[in-house]
Formats: sequence, structure tokens, C-alpha cells
Amino acid sequence: MLDSDLAKLYEVETKALNQAVKRNITRFPAHFMFQLTNEEYESLRVRSQIVTSPKGGGRQYLPYVFTEQGVAMLSSVLHSERAIQINIQIMDTFVKLREWAIDNKEIKQRLSNLEQYFIEHCKEDKANQEETKRHLSKIYEAIELLTDRTKPAKIGFKTD
Repeated sequence: MLDSDLAKLYEVETKALNQAVKRNITRFPAHFMFQLTNEEYESLRVRSQIVTSPKGGGRQYLPYVFTEQGVAMLSSVLHSERAIQINIQIMDTFVKLREWAIDNKEIKQRLSNLEQYFIEHCKEDKANQEETKRHLSKIYEAIELLTDRTKPAKIGFKTD
């Protein structure tokens, strides 16, 4: 997550968030936090339409990006009640995303195995090829239905 996005969630200025991190920099190794390169930042600005102030009120430094571990570590350097609550929400979201990814991967693997089974066991049965095609069609419909159901509900953070 970008430092500016986290700062909005925690209701602090980006500068204040980054200062707290820099005062505790030993808690943030490279796999917890890193700084975007110029190319990465420009690409991000183009894709997400990040706007900078034309009067010089924009960023002076390239943004920092925090990994899941870095976000967790932020709770040790930001001590407000808001930071604690937002951190809990962020960690819960990471857990839900991980669970969804695992579930989705398992379903895809099981469906792939089922497809392989049908292909192997039905390809030599010339008499029932039309019936096999109908069964496979139903399987593909079920796959579509399952993948729609396994998409996560809207995941995000409430800032109210």
C-alpha cells in the first residue's frame, strides 16, 4: 500500500507517517517497505491518474510502498486509537484476500482434474461423444457459476 493511502486511512499527513517510519527505520527492512523508482511512480500516476499540485504543493519525494508486514509494523510506530483500528481492518483484509486466493486455487485445480478425467475417459467412446459434450458443457457452466461465487465481496477499508 502506498504511504499516502495509508496516511489517509490513519488520518495523518503522509509526511508525518514517513517521519514516524524514518525514526524507527530498523523496524522496516526492505521486504516491509520500499521506495518506488521514478519509472514506477510515473507508471502508477498514468494508470491511476494520481494528480500532483501544479503550484508545488505535491510530493517532494518518491512514495514508499508498504507490504503486509510493513503495514503490521506501522502499528508499532503510530500510536493513535485510529491507527490501531485501521491496522486491524487492514490485517483482516489481507487474511480474507489470502483465504480467497487459496480457495480459488483449490477450486480451479479440482475442476481441472475433473476436466482431465473426462477427456481421458471419454475420448475413445465414439458412441457417446454428443452426450459427453453435453456433460462437459454443464461442467463449464458450473465452473463459471463457481468462479462468480468465489469472487470476493467488495474488499476495502471504511473511512467513516
